[in-house]
Amino acid sequence: MTDQTTPQDPTVADAQPDAQTQDHPGHEADLGPRADHGEESYRGTGRLEGRRALITGGDSGIGRAVAIAFSREGADVLLSYLPEEEDDAQETARLVREAGRTAVTVPGDITDEQHCTSLVQRCVDELGGLDVLVNNAAYQMAQPGGIADITTEQLDRVMKTNVYAMFWLCKAAVPHLQPGSSIINTSSIQAYDPSPPLLDYATTKAAIVNFTRGLAAMLADKGVRVNTVAPGPIWTPLIPATMPPDEVEDFGSQTPLGRVAQPAEVAPAFVFLASAEAGYITGERIGVAGGMPFP
Repeated sequence: MTDQTTPQDPTVADAQPDAQTQDHPGHEADLGPRADHGEESYRGTGRLEGRRALITGGDSGIGRAVAIAFSREGADVLLSYLPEEEDDAQETARLVREAGRTAVTVPGDITDEQHCTSLVQRCVDELGGLDVLVNNAAYQMAQPGGIADITTEQLDRVMKTNVYAMFWLCKAAVPHLQPGSSIINTSSIQAYDPSPPLLDYATTKAAIVNFTRGLAAMLADKGVRVNTVAPGPIWTPLIPATMPPDEVEDFGSQTPLGRVAQPAEVAPAFVFLASAEAGYITGERIGVAGGMPFP
């Protein structure tokens, strides 16, 4: 059995996605092939022992992979997710508990400010504090017709899920964060190389990069670090739930490595940024995009 430290050819994919579609927000059990979140491979070494983490979008995809990695590194986790993702969330919680850590599951809509505030309070109350905030949840819906097909309703949902919620969660979290704590925001290659059908989504991801740098400067004297992970094409339920089937089948082939990535390949970047090893890193971006260029 290999783990995340075992060298391997980065151009070799386990399997390329099939042409498929799902209803939003998508479910892990319906993915073909199934995604790898590190269930069988991630090996922890105690790098986050005793930490308390809040992960939005923690039910599936990158969020599930981060929850698995954090728990195996010794962290307790609160998982935030939409009510319709309950089955996926409970599976993620099972994996966290299997690692011997506490998992708190909180369904709800983060486009509501009060819910964001309550998430932070639940984490403090039930886990005893908050050390790592991972703003990972996102909404996208590809519109091949471009700006003409992006409705105000869609724009509002994208902005509130991807940007407003991050702002609200950070605002609520900051009073609870002690020196050595960390905020990690999920941005995207889309922040630097936007795809026309994802204009609104890409706009929010650029905003996340800017927000990360600004908040990092604001919180530096408090000893709280703020960074962002910028993934490229990652195989998650959001992809078949928001993109045409023919694009799903080709997803990731445009990267220099020529393949889609698995969520398990992104999680170590979050672990590093949350750990003491990254103690002198703030306001930075780690790109996990298969060789796609960042400026």
